[in-house]
Amino acid sequence: MQKLFYPAVFHTAEEGGFWITFPDLPECMTQGDDMQNAYEMAVDALGLAITSRKKEGQKIPAPSQPYEIMLSSGECCVIVEFDMLAYQKRTNSKAVKKTLTIPEWLNEEALSLGLNFSQVLQEALLQKINASL
Repeated sequence: MQKLFYPAVFHTAEEGGFWITFPDLPECMTQGDDMQNAYEMAVDALGLAITSRKKEGQKIPAPSQPYEIMLSSGECCVIVEFDMLAYQKRTNSKAVKKTLTIPEWLNEEALSLGLNFSQVLQEALLQKINASL
């Protein structure tokens, strides 16, 4: 589950802007002052809903097909993209300590180059994760 695409209903608000609902995630609602702000808020709300469900061990529903969404006047269906990896990077930067073992010669070479072990490990892990997508 790296990228998900969910239909959202953008409802025109009387005072201007939009309020947004997700037919597949009834607990997920937000609003925005204009289309761009509303879309950005929808991405954040979708991320919060999905990660909350995941954390609580709840099922992540399959997204509905956009043509299945019934709309009323003043509403439009917008597909909202959610990138789990990008969301986690942006919202969860808590550091965790890891103990690891490397060969002595590799340690000495890295030290002589002034490498930051944490940074190198993070970059290598991100490269592996992105390669597996």
